[in-house]
Amino acid sequence: MVARREFLATVTAKGFLFGILLTPAIFALILLFVPRSISRTPPRIVGEIAILDTSGETVPAIRGRLSPEKFTERRDAEQRRLKELTAAMAVGGATAEAAIETMTKGSLEEVPHITVTAPQSADLEKEKDLLKIPQPKPGSGNMARLALVVIHDEALRPATAGEKISGGAYDLFVRNKLDDRMIGEIQTAVEIAVRTARLRLAGFDPDRVDALTQVERSQPRVVLPEGEQKASQALNAALPVVFILLLFISTFTSANSLMMTTIEEKSNRVVELLLSTVNAMELMTGKILGQMGAGLLILVFYTGFGLVALMSFALIGLVDFTLLLYLGVFFIVSYATIAALMAAIGAAVSDLRDAQALMMPVTLIVMLPWILMVPISNQPNSLTATVLSFIPPIGNFVMMLRLSTNTPPQAWQTILAILVNAAGAYFALRFAAKVFRIGLLMFGKPPTLGTLIRWAKMS
Repeated sequence: MVARREFLATVTAKGFLFGILLTPAIFALILLFVPRSISRTPPRIVGEIAILDTSGETVPAIRGRLSPEKFTERRDAEQRRLKELTAAMAVGGATAEAAIETMTKGSLEEVPHITVTAPQSADLEKEKDLLKIPQPKPGSGNMARLALVVIHDEALRPATAGEKISGGAYDLFVRNKLDDRMIGEIQTAVEIAVRTARLRLAGFDPDRVDALTQVERSQPRVVLPEGEQKASQALNAALPVVFILLLFISTFTSANSLMMTTIEEKSNRVVELLLSTVNAMELMTGKILGQMGAGLLILVFYTGFGLVALMSFALIGLVDFTLLLYLGVFFIVSYATIAALMAAIGAAVSDLRDAQALMMPVTLIVMLPWILMVPISNQPNSLTATVLSFIPPIGNFVMMLRLSTNTPPQAWQTILAILVNAAGAYFALRFAAKVFRIGLLMFGKPPTLGTLIRWAKMS
């Protein structure tokens, strides 16, 4: 009866329904409005880039790469690559192609108009001072200097194998607040020009060398029982994050709700009436089971939402459904551990502000897998990841993270991690039961963590 009441009171609350629907709504808004915001025409970049190169070898190549025609050509090629990738992954069909055209249309209309000059001045400081002159007003006919590139004399000298030019090949000075994308374009243009000049001065044909060194990267294909399917590197990288996020949201949302309702019932003295009907252990067990049902509802809803999204992108075959079984198991174990601690905190205090200090250690411990998520994902079978898998309560999150990578742990590690973390949940529940029995009817000064430990020893 307590569990049913706790579950219904939670899932029928407007705040719960609003919160569970908010995340899919945010994703839908992103998919609808982000392409439109990206399609806005970017500000037009007009200005001069000065090249100080005593040899004059790099200026034509830099001028050619930074011309409006080359900018448009590169953006056309990028649009074609996006369309090919979309078609290869069977993502959205004509709708996706239309979205890509919308995103790139504005950027194709307005390309940077750069004038590349080669001043003969030998005064570097004088040339750099031109970068400090304020931007002229549009329509004035004057151009601002956007960047100054100084090519070192030894940069074009053909180097021997393994030799490195000290000090770099060039120096780049830019105007304050110049767009980072423009800086990247300048750097790429200069580096290509320097490489081309080196090849030419060494007696090689740069065009032939470029043709010989170009190799088109092959898209990997995953071999499945139902046939071949192109792999999605983005999905492989996102899966560990998605699974640990699902586990974290469903566990902490329901456990936090358990603590909140316990504090509310205690502060309103409702708990005194409840204890006249049920004992403390029945009350705690019912509340934990009721909130577990709410957490499972969140988990099922978000997992179903994700599976529908993968089906729409024709990527459902890349998901191992065994992970969903492990997700349910680790949810139950991690929820039992964290909910027990939250129930103990809720029974020990009478005000939410008093609970913050006791919640801090629990929150910091559970956040550890998030902090170590990148190294664990990159090396899921490292010593650190393996050891953390057997430390409750973070072991549930770490093991879920490891299982969702491309190199999951061995089966015996998974089984052992479940048993160890389940033992941790059992001891957490015993600790919470003792604290819950003592603290539920106690008022006054909020207890410290040491006080809770003493209560557990006393019971």
